[in-house]
Amino acid sequence: MKKVLGIFVLVILLIASGIYYIFSGAGDFIAAQIEKQGSQYLATPVSVSAVELSLAEGRMSIIDLHIKNPQGFNDKDALSVDNITLDLGKIINQPYVVQTVSINAPEVLYEVNQSGEGNLLELKNNLIAKLSESKSEPQTSEQAAANPLVIVEKVEISKVRLKLDFEQLPTGDLKLDTKSYEITLPTFSAGSIGQPNGMPANQVGLEVVKAMLDNVIKAAKAEAKKRLAEQAKQKVQDKLKDKVKGLLNKD
Repeated sequence: MKKVLGIFVLVILLIASGIYYIFSGAGDFIAAQIEKQGSQYLATPVSVSAVELSLAEGRMSIIDLHIKNPQGFNDKDALSVDNITLDLGKIINQPYVVQTVSINAPEVLYEVNQSGEGNLLELKNNLIAKLSESKSEPQTSEQAAANPLVIVEKVEISKVRLKLDFEQLPTGDLKLDTKSYEITLPTFSAGSIGQPNGMPANQVGLEVVKAMLDNVIKAAKAEAKKRLAEQAKQKVQDKLKDKVKGLLNKD
């Protein structure tokens, strides 16, 4: 009951101060902000179908998020997820606390182009550059009021459906049979964001994306090296077997 009352108080305070789009239930406005700022910071189109707020449960959900591949890669989504859930914690005073951000079963494409550049690393670099730029710029009082301080205690990403695509990657004389794989990563936690004093609300979502990219890129690179090494080893073994067979069949 206290949590529900706290949410109503927060909603009233946010609406009164002109920052209702954070937790007020103005779903269309929140979705528009995610699309606008996400596209700006990642330098690629970002879309959201809806944002829903459940006051009784102290929960906000971002529905059907899509992040397109950056320029220089195919026109597919780099990342898409049906639902991102935010469980709200302390919401009476700043910094406001989000207990958990849960990202369930996102679909992630890890693509490497002809130059050996990765799409996810390109998105991460775009994001880091924009975040550094925004942090270095002093905020006006209006901007500060529109972006209250927020702490996210835990980011949990479960069942990442990762597709590795190396179709464009040159491999020289090594002709690999398969350059595309799909795997499911185990659940992992990206830790907390904004500790201990909080982070402006407009940067929190972007830091969540960065945390996920960090973990997925690491896992994708490890899996890619493993798969490519296995295929290369098998190719060498096959060639050796053919050579031995040829020698044995000589008269």
